[in-house]
Amino acid sequence: MLLSAADHRLPLSDGNSIPIIGLGTFSEPQATYNGLCATSVKIAIDAGYRHIDGAYLYKNEHEVGEAIREKIAEGKVRREDVFYCGKLWATNLDPEMVRPALERTLKVLKLDYVNLYIIEIPMAFKPGDEAYPRDENGKWLYHKTNLCATWEALEACKDAGLVKSLGVSNFNRRQLELILNKPGLKHKPVSNQVECHPYFTQPKLLKFCQQHDIVIIAYSPLGTARNPTWVNTSSPPLLEDALLNSLGKKYKKTAAQIALRFNIQRGVVVIPKSFNPARIKENFQIFDFRLTEDEMKDIEALNKNVRYVEMLMWQDHPEYPFNDEY
Repeated sequence: MLLSAADHRLPLSDGNSIPIIGLGTFSEPQATYNGLCATSVKIAIDAGYRHIDGAYLYKNEHEVGEAIREKIAEGKVRREDVFYCGKLWATNLDPEMVRPALERTLKVLKLDYVNLYIIEIPMAFKPGDEAYPRDENGKWLYHKTNLCATWEALEACKDAGLVKSLGVSNFNRRQLELILNKPGLKHKPVSNQVECHPYFTQPKLLKFCQQHDIVIIAYSPLGTARNPTWVNTSSPPLLEDALLNSLGKKYKKTAAQIALRFNIQRGVVVIPKSFNPARIKENFQIFDFRLTEDEMKDIEALNKNVRYVEMLMWQDHPEYPFNDEY
């Protein structure tokens, strides 16, 4: 498939399509000033991005919506050119809470629909206003998960026109099969958003998803922040890798651009997060070169099969996804 800066959409199994690179907008609210996210989204759209990945949980969807609407008003893009992915958080997995959660996202974005709405993690937490509920002793408050019931509520949202496509995130094979084999399934998940990069290439999950027409969307495609409170820092920083840097020299690219190119050549969608204008533009410059088959194999061989984002704080949840092989 020939991808270019102007045309880089992958078909989805439901007839829609997804741009193969998007801007991630996750941020730690205390580390970003007001307006930074909106500015970054506008810079990204001007640079050629047509895919924005966000979530109500990130507390900046109002800025994302403002930026998209501003670029539409300017005539830079039409609504149908922009692909927005929103996420259903773990405290809203009860079926009756699904549509209100999506409607809240639409209200904050001030948009009529989102292009993709995904279950952010397969683990349910106690419903309520607290995103990360704990008891008085600091113990996590989990909730019984019925992923099939959640999925049926999402299907109703798609039928109502509030969302174009449905997907999941951080699901393992077993959890995907639960949905795929659900009696009366109306709409298949079109995507699974998971950690994926040269140090964690996800070969088995990728193969399984490809067999079922599910697109993998790679979060942390450049590795991730080195925040030891939630990141496994035992793996070295991806962008310091010698092979990625030597290939970067060959192609006059950065290690980051090599890592992103590697994934898009495998048909994996990438959503690098950046609020740095130069990096936002740089991350998009991956359509003017191509890695050879041997180079792709060499990068695949970097796989350490170790996650940066392990979510170990929730490993005792009955639906914790990372105990399974994939």
